[in-house]
Amino acid sequence: MSYMCSKTWLFTVVKRCVIFFVLIALLHVQETSSAQYILQQYLAASGGQKLLASVRNTYVMGKVRMVATEFENAGRLVKNRNAARGAEPGRFVLWQMAPEMWYIELAVGGSKVHAGCNGKLVWRHTPWLGSHAAKGPVRPLRRALQGLDPLTAASMFAGARCIGERKVSGEDCFILKLCTDPETLKARTEGLAEIIRHVMFGYFSQRTGLLVHIEDSHLTRIQSTTGGDAVYWETTTNSFIEDYRPVDGIMIAHSGRSAVTLFRFGEVAMSHTKTRMEEAWSIEEVAFNVPGLSMDCFIPPTDIKSGSVGETVELSHGEKM
Repeated sequence: MSYMCSKTWLFTVVKRCVIFFVLIALLHVQETSSAQYILQQYLAASGGQKLLASVRNTYVMGKVRMVATEFENAGRLVKNRNAARGAEPGRFVLWQMAPEMWYIELAVGGSKVHAGCNGKLVWRHTPWLGSHAAKGPVRPLRRALQGLDPLTAASMFAGARCIGERKVSGEDCFILKLCTDPETLKARTEGLAEIIRHVMFGYFSQRTGLLVHIEDSHLTRIQSTTGGDAVYWETTTNSFIEDYRPVDGIMIAHSGRSAVTLFRFGEVAMSHTKTRMEEAWSIEEVAFNVPGLSMDCFIPPTDIKSGSVGETVELSHGEKM
């Protein structure tokens, strides 16, 4: 009798475990299916798959205003009370060509930053670090995801899951969550700097179907060369995407604002630093299928360094593009 009861109990436990894992799997499938539907609506609202696929290249010119708004450490918090007055004005020019080629020039406060991708290699040139390659697989320019390239944005979130809803700037939005897989994180890691996590959230308006907010977060661990404690850098970027207008039938966001927070911790207990920078941008000119644009426009600099420099290190020296 005792044996039969134990056998029945074990069967019940196994059955419940199987049901639990089946429900989890079904939930994951439902979240993925919902995300695919949201992206289909996004592409339709942006101009339609056929029209978007007809774009061979893109030219964008715009203005930016950047400012460091606050700095915090374990002892004090310093806020820039004259942020609006002290904002650095700048301009940028962006060229894109399918597939996966792009080039951007950003000039702010007397400094000029270049970055590009020839479809195989992502590179950057900054006044403080010179030219260097970015390690890991080719990835799109974040600025292009901010309402300038709907097809690339949809492709970026293709592996995302729908995790719920939230209001953003008065708009009811669906939330898509995308986590970078461990293999990609490993490929982007070099030397003492290890990228532990990269998560991105996309907020799509339920009313218009358009992408209105992007939030992404990197966590990087940098090992000490002297055997001390590791230093952690968390970079969080929030971008609000606004003022969508049609350009040749394609919906393009003509303004927006971003806030980048750099949080450094881990060296000493109760010791940290946090820097917050803000940017407002607007688009002045957009053109599609510009004649004469060729692959030669996306050739990397000849003095490019073989070693890469992480994005966190770049942000500690200058502004994010």
